[in-house]
Amino acid sequence: MTSGNDILLGIDFGTGGCKITAVRASTGDVVADASVEYITEYAHQGWSEQNPSDWYDAMCKAIAEVGAKGVNLKDVIAISFDGSTHNAVLLDSQMKPVRKTIMWTDQRSAKQCQFLRENYCDKIFQTAYQMPTPTWTLPQMMWLKENEPDVLAKTKHVLFVKDYVRYLTTGVAVTDYIEAQGTLFFDMPNMAWSKELVELSGLDFNSLPELVKPTDVVGKVSKQASADTGLREGIPVICGTSDSAVEDYGAGAIKEGDCILKLATAGNVNVMTNDPHPFKTTLTYSHVVEGMWYTVSATNAAALCLRWFRDAFCGEEKLRATQTGERVFKLVDELAEKSPIGSNGVMFHPYLQGERSPYWDPDLRSSFTGVSISSNKGDFIRALMEGVAFSLKDCYGTIEEMGLDVKRIFLIGGGARGKLWSEILSNVFNLPASVPIPGDASYGSALLAGVGAGCFANPVDAVEKCLKTDRTLQPDAESAEKYAQLFKKYKATHDALAPVYKMK
Repeated sequence: MTSGNDILLGIDFGTGGCKITAVRASTGDVVADASVEYITEYAHQGWSEQNPSDWYDAMCKAIAEVGAKGVNLKDVIAISFDGSTHNAVLLDSQMKPVRKTIMWTDQRSAKQCQFLRENYCDKIFQTAYQMPTPTWTLPQMMWLKENEPDVLAKTKHVLFVKDYVRYLTTGVAVTDYIEAQGTLFFDMPNMAWSKELVELSGLDFNSLPELVKPTDVVGKVSKQASADTGLREGIPVICGTSDSAVEDYGAGAIKEGDCILKLATAGNVNVMTNDPHPFKTTLTYSHVVEGMWYTVSATNAAALCLRWFRDAFCGEEKLRATQTGERVFKLVDELAEKSPIGSNGVMFHPYLQGERSPYWDPDLRSSFTGVSISSNKGDFIRALMEGVAFSLKDCYGTIEEMGLDVKRIFLIGGGARGKLWSEILSNVFNLPASVPIPGDASYGSALLAGVGAGCFANPVDAVEKCLKTDRTLQPDAESAEKYAQLFKKYKATHDALAPVYKMK
């Protein structure tokens, strides 16, 4: 069992599960980590919902796993939370959820987005720095107003994923200003809730939580949460923020021109800036480092695609992994490595849940094209990896269009840990890239816990003292040229198929 009472816990609620990382404050070293998945329900095409009670249960299990790996939970001195954003947890007067939470990947509010674009586009963009799409909380709430008005009538408090779990841990209900920026009813110039845009949502303005900073201490572990988790009662709980913001921070992207390529459930191309650069086909958020901002060009499905393929088509590999103790994704990677660049003609477009950047088209769907009688499972897996990389390259085109200066690239997310997928990305982008370790949101949250607890002078100090690099990648010129030609085919295939998905 590890000793030393300077352990920080970063608690991440991603779209697919809860991950917890225990970090030693004195060195920045990861002592242990653990992950527990939870279910996303797809009751209808385009819908995506989760049960709020699953998040707290997953956290408790993940903390227990961290303890089982040798971390003395009594040595934890502070914890912090992060989570996927846009996801409103609607609570009644007793702070009980009134329905399942509509997730950011949900596409049901396309009609409401069209209404907002036709009637409030300029107002929303000038106020919230974003354009209406089904990702945002505002159109989701408008859908509820039209289809489940009783739900909004019962709603007396609104929190978001990490905030709800933190409330269960501390009894304190707040959110941070970066999380609030994910609603589409936040006033960016004034850093406050927008009464006018909240009114459009159908929510009661008074139901919205108090706004705090990501590094603020907002409460302490309660007696009940201590009993549930094994953490000491009374240790400080730091607010935290959105997973996107904290993973950029925790990966070391703390300077203007730093660029994050993320291969997690979703995929992001995030560029750090010293000023906001609102653009109608990107997202704009504040950075954890006060005064900084970052621009996001994002694809809805990245590593999610490989998880979907694993569950749908890799029963043989899952069985073998169970029998041998090997990781199923390692076995999947081995199949893909046997396929050459271009996957023997097979090409994949990763639009499992519509698409955000650069098309903002909820009707797009995934496809495998170029399949022949000789195509094998390895070709499909490699095509999937290449297709996600091409989708991120498509997102990067918007960054180039904006003229943002990119100086350093960091690869993060579970997919970036794989040797093959990270090499594909470096070659598709034809740029060198570094892979920070561990390079995920839970690590960034742990550093924020340290900042809030006074272990570090400020967020930049924490990164400079703690961050480590796993490896650096250099693109291969010949491979990069092949991918440049394949990317043209990828774009042409999208252009050809996009109208088909509009047909009813």
